[in-house]
Amino acid sequence: MAVTKTKRLQTANSRVWLYSTLLTLQYGVQPLISKRFVGREVIVTSSVLVCEIIKVICALILIAREGGLKRLFKEWTFVRSLTTSGLPAAIYALQNSLLQISYKNLDSLTFSMLNQTKLFFTALFTYIILGQKQSIHQIGALFLLIMAAVLLSIGEGSSKGSTSSDPDQILFYGIIPILVASVLSGLASALCQWASQVKKHASYVMTVEMSIVGSLCLLASTFKSPDGEAIIQHGLFYGWTPLTLIPVIFNALGGILVGLVTSYAGGVRKGFVIVSALLVTALLQFIFDGKPPSLYCLLAFPLVISSISIYQKYPYPVKKKES
Repeated sequence: MAVTKTKRLQTANSRVWLYSTLLTLQYGVQPLISKRFVGREVIVTSSVLVCEIIKVICALILIAREGGLKRLFKEWTFVRSLTTSGLPAAIYALQNSLLQISYKNLDSLTFSMLNQTKLFFTALFTYIILGQKQSIHQIGALFLLIMAAVLLSIGEGSSKGSTSSDPDQILFYGIIPILVASVLSGLASALCQWASQVKKHASYVMTVEMSIVGSLCLLASTFKSPDGEAIIQHGLFYGWTPLTLIPVIFNALGGILVGLVTSYAGGVRKGFVIVSALLVTALLQFIFDGKPPSLYCLLAFPLVISSISIYQKYPYPVKKKES
């Protein structure tokens, strides 16, 4: 029994490392390829919808590959789907739209570093929803992360090297959207962890359900929105090129990986993966753009690294029950 349990733990750890590494690469590359291959005229709703469709197709292929399609059709119920996937799906749909807006108005490295604030909100919501406590060291680490986010907000607001020279546009279409998206990400991540670990809902099934529900929510929101009018006037794929599919597909694969990492490692630990993506983004931005990070980024970078390291090193001590 002990040997079997050890093998299962080793297999689970191997999967966590594999999924985490792939997610790290996706997060790191995403801001750069989005800037290069998604034109400013591309309608945000169109890229999000196509992303969700690709996620559904990929998830169904993976379910079929594991031989789970028949079981899915037999055991699936609408009520269970709605309670486990409905709310997170609606939240993620809004978050994705905010991320798309932010991509176009923030420096790639700044975007990735501000994206780290989702760790704080994930920890907060996992405590509220799942009762997972944080140690004093971990709470301190999360506050270091918020300090880094504040530094980046100040730096991006006064930076002349950002995508836009208008400070108001940077604030309202760059910084605020990514911070709101981080709050929504924390809430949705905690809800997904609850569905996966408490309700035992399969990751790929949740991906399919959430993508469908999220797409329906997004379509409903386009009826009285600028994106809806733009789609009617110009068509769904206005501004698209064959290369636009590259970041959309990468984003879809990242969505599947997020579900797997959340299922195996939890929402808070999923956030730690992104710090490695920070290094990937900084390296690629320097290589391809020839643009070194700003002073504010350099000041915030060690705070982000330190907060992640402290959080991992000093977990909340779980007291063993006396037999």
